[in-house]
Amino acid sequence: MDWDPVRYERWFDTPEGLFALEREMQLLQSMLAGWPRRGHKLLEVGCGTGLFLEQLYQMGFDITGIDSSPAMIMAARERLENRADLHNGDGELTPFSDNEFDYAFLWSVLEFTDDPKAMLAEAARVAEKGLLIGFLNKNSLYYSMNVRGTGSTLDNGKWFTWCEMQDLIQEATGFRHTMARSVLPGPMQTWHTGSIRTKLNCCLCPPFMGAFAAVRVDFVNMKPFTPLFAWKREPELS
Repeated sequence: MDWDPVRYERWFDTPEGLFALEREMQLLQSMLAGWPRRGHKLLEVGCGTGLFLEQLYQMGFDITGIDSSPAMIMAARERLENRADLHNGDGELTPFSDNEFDYAFLWSVLEFTDDPKAMLAEAARVAEKGLLIGFLNKNSLYYSMNVRGTGSTLDNGKWFTWCEMQDLIQEATGFRHTMARSVLPGPMQTWHTGSIRTKLNCCLCPPFMGAFAAVRVDFVNMKPFTPLFAWKREPELS
């Protein structure tokens, strides 16, 4: 799927888009709270215009991004300049070595790839310590009231239920999730400030509730659920 960088960025200039972005950033910071950052290398698969890579850089990670869209990579280079190593390429078959990065980050990208399992397995191959996955929740009010049946780009994506995402993670990586949360439990009509519903939309909810959910998968000190041949070695146990 070929994205338009201008249209993508324009969404975040709308009141609803800005509100959603702030909630996603809140979720991102919460999920990263247990990971060391300074001097640690992070790869974003499907980095788009670099919007979240920029935040990850500010959090202290050494950042690399890959995206299949040349237009998106061009926009990311304009945003990040020399702060990131950026690649135009396939997230399902990257040019990186096993365990080349400490972490891999996939934020609302599995919905728009032909083979989500292959992309997730590839991310696990190149990340030594863990993954952070953000996904659009098919069981959310946002999906049922604002997206389903619209024929939009979002509607054409592969949305996941929380149960489906758990299964996908185990099948692709051999690990169970460490923690999971979501934001934006209300429909898009409630995504604004100055409403009593704002407080609910700002809460970190269980992963099956909100429009956008995040899952952290730690490899270090965690025993594989299903050992995979792709691993060079089992993660160290404490």
